Amino acid sequence: MEIMDEYKLEAFREYFDRGEMRRFRELMMYYECAMLEVKTKLDVLNKELSLRKSRNPFESIKCRIKSPESILEKLTRRGIPFSVDNIEKELNDIAGIRVICSFPDDIYALVDYLIEQDDIRLVTMKDYIKNPKPNGYRSVHIIVEVPIFLTDRKKPMRVEVQFRTIAMDFWASLEHKLKYKKNIKKAEDISEQLFYCAELISQLDARMQQIRDKIELNEGQDFSDEGEK
Repeated sequence: MEIMDEYKLEAFREYFDRGEMRRFRELMMYYECAMLEVKTKLDVLNKELSLRKSRNPFESIKCRIKSPESILEKLTRRGIPFSVDNIEKELNDIAGIRVICSFPDDIYALVDYLIEQDDIRLVTMKDYIKNPKPNGYRSVHIIVEVPIFLTDRKKPMRVEVQFRTIAMDFWASLEHKLKYKKNIKKAEDISEQLFYCAELISQLDARMQQIRDKIELNEGQDFSDEGEK
């Protein structure tokens, strides 16, 4: 789990006075608490569903708080003045969680179970599995709002949760590495090959899910039906 430490906070000291720096530190703490709240909910779902269905709906979960450099770059790119208030108001992905699942239908089941909880509010959902990005990227992104309970009040905070299969995550990691390589020859050809691989991965995910369904049908189990309401 990648949490912002004192070293990373140093990058903002030139922009904020002492008062603003304290507000920024508090805001990052709020995001960290909200991230942990959502992670706990997902861990509980994983334990319950693995007990009921004899397999885990997700393989791994990773958490991160956006770095000061990334926050500054994103606000600058959008032409938004840099301030603590604008960080909270304009950015929804400061706190991020990535959930890696084995099968596509596990993704949709987990999304449904999570957003149906009465203290979770779905802000936005982007389904890049049913509607892939032009480069072939596939994933489900949701922004949720969850309350954190402080000593004197309850505060709603937003967290971005990305859901991918193992194959989708492998593709996205490779595409990200290649995108930032400098002086790549035949970049257009590489992009076409990556798109082709994304299509193959989608077909592979679907085929593996069909195999899983046949196995569970023979065993009298079907996790996917639990997620379809």
